[in-house]
Amino acid sequence: MTTGNDSPGLNAFLLGARDTIPMIVGAMPFGLIYGTLAAQALPSFAHSQLMSATVFAGSAQFIALGLIAGHAGLVVIWLTTFVVNLRHMLYAATLLPSVAALPLRWRTVLGFLLTDETFAVMVARRQSVPDDPEIRWYFLGSGVALYVTWNMVTLLGLVFGSAFPQLQSLGLDYAIVATFVAIVVPQLGRMPHLAAAIAAGLLAYLWQDLPYKLGLLAATMAGVAVGLACARWRAHA
Repeated sequence: MTTGNDSPGLNAFLLGARDTIPMIVGAMPFGLIYGTLAAQALPSFAHSQLMSATVFAGSAQFIALGLIAGHAGLVVIWLTTFVVNLRHMLYAATLLPSVAALPLRWRTVLGFLLTDETFAVMVARRQSVPDDPEIRWYFLGSGVALYVTWNMVTLLGLVFGSAFPQLQSLGLDYAIVATFVAIVVPQLGRMPHLAAAIAAGLLAYLWQDLPYKLGLLAATMAGVAVGLACARWRAHA
């Protein structure tokens, strides 16, 4: 991965991209399904691809597609996707020590590129190399690799989805479930993450009969709140 002429930043960038490949493989079927569904739900090709380019959040994009298909209002779509992505607050709090000293332009770009997959890769990197001086480039490499691949794969789904109209019924979505299991389970050794997972899982089960999947959304919000509260308590303990 390194050569005598490479800079440390480039090496870290390429290493971050390489370490994200297993996560990318799991996300690719998810992107194909999104592209296929978006071609049917959104008014134009450009709208469909623009969502991947600007939102860059698989679960939020799928939920938004469902709400759009159900003719939900813009405020409802915004609020719902906001709640779904609240878990990123816990991710950001966890990674804050690695980026707090960076200039705003860096923090803005890395914040946009922060996903479940990149978070998992970053946590593993910090555990193996606690004082990595090039961690920002590693973070950037992971995020850029996933961003480029996600947009390429959703584009393929948009272009060729009409040729495979039942793509979502082939079980490809299992890959993203397996990816999330691989992301979540290693994090449960940390108390804030374990508390968030227990709270969200228990409440999602208790509230599963609420209409419009409100139980799932409320459980997500509660889990994030519990995780953040636990992290803050540990920081001041």
